[in-house]
Parts: sequence; C-alpha cells; structure tokens
Amino acid sequence: MNVSVSKGKAKGTVSAPPSKSYSHRMMICAALSDGTSVLKGFSESQDMLATLDCVQELGAEYKVEGDVITIKGLFSNSANKGKPASLPAFKCRESGSTLRFMIPIALAVKECGEFFGTERLIERGIPVYEELFANKGVKIEKGTSSIKIDGKMRPETYELSGNVSSQFISGLMFALPLLEGDSLIRITTPIESGSYIQMTIDVLKTFGITIEKSGDREFLIKGNQKYQARKMDIEGDWSNAAPFFALGVDVTGLDYNSAQGDKVCVELIKSLRETPEKVIDISDCPDLGPILFAVAASENGGTFTGTARLRIKESDRANAMKDELAKYGIQVDVLDNSVIVHKGELKTPSEILSSHNDHRMVMSLCYLSSFTGGVIEQAESINKSFPDFFDKLRSLGLEINDAV
Repeated sequence: MNVSVSKGKAKGTVSAPPSKSYSHRMMICAALSDGTSVLKGFSESQDMLATLDCVQELGAEYKVEGDVITIKGLFSNSANKGKPASLPAFKCRESGSTLRFMIPIALAVKECGEFFGTERLIERGIPVYEELFANKGVKIEKGTSSIKIDGKMRPETYELSGNVSSQFISGLMFALPLLEGDSLIRITTPIESGSYIQMTIDVLKTFGITIEKSGDREFLIKGNQKYQARKMDIEGDWSNAAPFFALGVDVTGLDYNSAQGDKVCVELIKSLRETPEKVIDISDCPDLGPILFAVAASENGGTFTGTARLRIKESDRANAMKDELAKYGIQVDVLDNSVIVHKGELKTPSEILSSHNDHRMVMSLCYLSSFTGGVIEQAESINKSFPDFFDKLRSLGLEINDAV
C-alpha cells in the first residue's frame, strides 16, 4: 500500500497509543500466571497479535473485548507444563521482541519449540541465545524460515554483554523465576538500553516476581516463583508518541513518571530545535533514532552516537534513513556507531519514498513529508505497532490518501 502525504501543518491534540513495550511484558506475565488477568488499553497491532499467538501456543487463553484483554494463565492447567508430544509452533510475524522474549520461556515451560517469522526477522536471528545456550544443553537450529529449539533450561549463571538488545536479557528474566533453582544474570560490559531492562523488572514485580540487583551488572533471580494474575491499565507509548511531539501537537495519555526510556523524546526534540548540530547519545533509546534523524534534518542537523544496533532492527535504520533523507536533499554520514545528519534545506522528493517495511520509518517519513509532501510505499508496515496512525494524523488536519 502506498500513501501520499500532503504538505500541511498539524494542529490539535492526539491520544497516545498503548505502550507496545508494556503490552508485551504485561501479556506475557499474565500468561505465565495461574489465574486470570484483565488488561485495559490493548491495541491489536501486529506485534501484539504475535505475542498473543505465542502465549496461546504455550497454553494460555485470551479474550479481547474492545480495548480490554482478559488472559487466563497457562498454569491454571498443570497439563501445560512439560515437553509436549508434538513441537509447538510459535508464530512471531515480524516481532523481534516476541521472538526474543519467548524463546527462554518456551525452554522453561515446553523444553522445545519452533519459531516462525518473516524473512527479515529470522535473518536478524538470535545470536546472543545461540552463544549463551551453546554449552547449556540447549540445541538451536536456525533455518531460512524458522528457528527450532530443544532442551531444558537450567538454573545457573548466564553471562552476556551489555551492548546486546535488552530483549535477550528480559527474555531470561521472564523464564528464570519458573525454574526449580536460583539463577544469576551477569552483564559483562556497560549496559545499554537499561531503561527497558528496568521496565521488565518493574512489570515482573507487579506480577509478583522478585529480581534482586547486585551492583550495576548482576541480577539474582530465585527459582520456584509464581506469577500472580492482575487487573491493570496499559500506559501510553512514548516512542510512538514521539512523531506527534515532532509535529508540535499535544499528546495525552502519557505517564510522565514512566519507566519508558523513550520519554526523553520531548527533551531531545526540543534540543535539536534549539541547538545547532546537537550531539545526542541514543544507546538507551534506539527506537527514537529515525524520528530524531528526521527532526535533525528539518532543523539544525545533529550527530547521534550509540547507533550500531540500528542495523539489526526491522530495517537497517541508519542506512535506511540515509537513503530516504537523500531524497529530501539532506546528506547523512553513517559510521560504525554514529550517524551525522548534516544541516540542509528540505526539498520535495522527486521519487517514491521507501518505508523499508519498517513502521518507524513510516512515522518519520510522514513527519518529513508534512513539510514537503511525498508518497511512501509499503506504508502498511505501520500496522506492526500503530494501526490507527494515519487516522490520528488526519484528525490533526494532515491530508493522507491512498496513492498508486
């Protein structure tokens, strides 16, 4: 699906969508309980549906009514634990967080499984787990369209680098409390995306799971813990609210005391507008990369460090933004762990813009095209996290239409 975005000024107020990061974590915790949880503020994005597919395959049950989801935990039925007769099939679609969260959980609960996803998701793979489980009795077989796992997760010490995706660390945190003995997660280098790890710890605590932090880089996780069902609201999503702050409109439904690291978007967008060639470290908020590059392009330029992990997102986001910003006449330099967006004058693109099948690219290109106009291809990739994004843009007075 191609969409055209007409040049225009956004005005008004918009409500933030529910937090994708919190939704994943809360649904997983609810699914691992032995009771029934009720979560309000649910949105049926593709990533959320992927997680629901997977927790259902584990043995949890769910029902969606409007924006309320009711989840009956898999441990409500003791038959759901233990190695099944046939290989469980976990359909992750394009969701990297679903894949990385669910693999340790599947090892702890089912001791096996096959994970399916898009070609890009399987290509991105799970190298951290392949290395981590290599000598721990777990077999991982990566194919072109799926990843098979087999083995029983054991309570012990798990060491991994701090510059990997926090999703691998969070995946361990979900699974280890279910084991019969105590475990330790030891991070061997300074932690990046620490706010996402803290979010996981906070959500786990809400569902009755305790993780003890020892120093800056060690987490003690006691075994034989039980997840407790909860009734909760899902807070608004700061990363998906960032494009609206960039457009200069008010956003409601956000918690300004949130553990979401992406709440720095307001401060960072403001600094890009006020400070020429601002230098910003995005190692703790990599999902903000594309929209911050876009704001830098429309304002004073900027230099961004901590960008290496953008290569393994839904697209290679640093190089994808370089390619698309060139169509607006903006020069971008992509280095090993930094991106320089040079100051320039936005021009109307003379060719179709590519979303690179990435929802955050769609949001960023819509922001830029509000200055110049433009046509974006594969715009349906927005459904990964924000299916009503275009409706919200229209509510602000921007003209968004289907394009050939």
